[in-house]
Amino acid sequence: MAMLQSIVVFTLLLLMLILIIILILFAFKPWRFFSFSLFSFSSRSRSIKVEDVERPLVSDDVNHSQDQSNDLTRNYDLEGACYQSEALLRSPRNKGLVHKQRLPPASHHLAQGDSLVLEISDPSEDLLVGQTLKRPLATEHLIEALKLGRPENQNENSIQEFVPKVISDQRSCLSLEVVSGPSRGIRCSVQSTNPSRLPLTLGRVSPSDLLLKDAEVSGKHAMITWNSNKLKWELVDMGSLNGTLLNSQPINHPDSGSRQWGHPMELASGDTITLGTTSNIQVHILSQNECMVPFGVGMISDPMSLRRGGKKLPMEDVCYYQWPLPGIDQFGVFGICDGHGGVEAAKSASKILPEMLATILSDSVIRERVLSQHDASDVLKDAFLRAEASMNNYYEGCTATVLLVWADADENFYAQCANVGDSACLMNVGGKQIKMTEDHKISSYSERLRMEGMGEPLRDGETRLCGLNLARMLGDKFVKQQDSRFSSEPFISEPVHINQTSGAFALLASDGFWDVVTAKKAIQLVAQEREKELMAESEKENLAEKIANVLLNEARTQRTKDNTSIIFLDFDSTSRRISCKVDDP
Repeated sequence: MAMLQSIVVFTLLLLMLILIIILILFAFKPWRFFSFSLFSFSSRSRSIKVEDVERPLVSDDVNHSQDQSNDLTRNYDLEGACYQSEALLRSPRNKGLVHKQRLPPASHHLAQGDSLVLEISDPSEDLLVGQTLKRPLATEHLIEALKLGRPENQNENSIQEFVPKVISDQRSCLSLEVVSGPSRGIRCSVQSTNPSRLPLTLGRVSPSDLLLKDAEVSGKHAMITWNSNKLKWELVDMGSLNGTLLNSQPINHPDSGSRQWGHPMELASGDTITLGTTSNIQVHILSQNECMVPFGVGMISDPMSLRRGGKKLPMEDVCYYQWPLPGIDQFGVFGICDGHGGVEAAKSASKILPEMLATILSDSVIRERVLSQHDASDVLKDAFLRAEASMNNYYEGCTATVLLVWADADENFYAQCANVGDSACLMNVGGKQIKMTEDHKISSYSERLRMEGMGEPLRDGETRLCGLNLARMLGDKFVKQQDSRFSSEPFISEPVHINQTSGAFALLASDGFWDVVTAKKAIQLVAQEREKELMAESEKENLAEKIANVLLNEARTQRTKDNTSIIFLDFDSTSRRISCKVDDP
């Protein structure tokens, strides 16, 4: 009897154990891992025959191939060298971080029947045409060449002779902007055609080209070079201690303690470079053929964050320019917006004002009137009124200084300025100083007269309204509803004819510069720098950038306590150069 009870108990325990095992199997489903391994193996071993690769790329019907190519993309890209569509002037990436898959180069000597294996590490990741595939699917010349029976072992150099010549002549402009970290707001730009400024170094100590006051950045942290063979900008980590990230992916040597350099990585417009953990740098790359400016341009800005005893000072300046305006070949715009209460109003104004100017000037009647009368007063006033109406910034505002430059049929240049606020512009033509803006501080004589004319004069000693020291600005809709003395109507300067043999230049700067540097001193610094270049008899390709840097350094020396942005335009024909547009942040 006892034995029978023992058998029953053992059987029950065995059944319970089996039940528990079954429940565990259903809960964790271990067979998923076996199926995934089989799927991974099959996907990795998936091969494509050479004849399968050639069939969709090159059809016997040339027109069919062209249609097929057009359906995929309206542009072709040979190592990023040539763009046909205007849309590609913008960043080719979607919002968010989409990392390009880098395919290993395939041999050009595949025999018939050989397999070409494409390994894809993440089959779920989006692959965008023009990003992952570095070669064009087919061009008309390549199709024709293959139809004529080119040999199978034709090398890459032979194929390149069918590529349009514009590819080999392509040059590029690289602009970097520090968007976070202790040095936020600093900008730097360089052209691939200026070897004297290459390579571009990023680090914490001089002589780094982009100097970052960040304790996590190494003295010599990273370097950017121009690869003339690939026509690409490349970033390499220089053995930094805290590493370098490109779009959140490490590119430094795996053994950071060894101080060995990493491998060069290609850069694209829209990329984000991270040095250490806090300093993020935005990359802007533009084709130089798409942004030719017929005079020198230098643009630089600095938040001056260390000028208040180390207290962090947010960057609220936005400086920008566009040449030419979209669809308006003869016109370009240069501007500075200085925000208060935040940077959003300045960002909005810097985007809307060029759009409004382009819209207004797209009217051929208005454009021809400006060209014939050499006066764009109505255009500038209308653009400011439209921009103010389009902005929805109730508790933030900004100054706005816009210099419109245009050329007539005889290549004579003209410039005219409009502004609200205290970001100023001056020009110097033939040694004559021309004030292009008006100061709109509450304390200025012109604003006091305007308010008296409205029947609402300021009280004695009153220098602020609703806490603001400006009487004219864009945005700030709330305070404008509280006090009718605030205005967004711009001051419009007289148009200026620019004689390019007179050493003419224009200087736009935010109040962080003008607070510590007089107009007389600025003109003196420009003259001194030009004289140095003349004595050196060196290339003047980047003279405008050098002058902009000298002016910014003067503001640093004088210990300005505000964000400082500078745009310098050099109209002197003896120092004319080609420059590149830099997008607003």
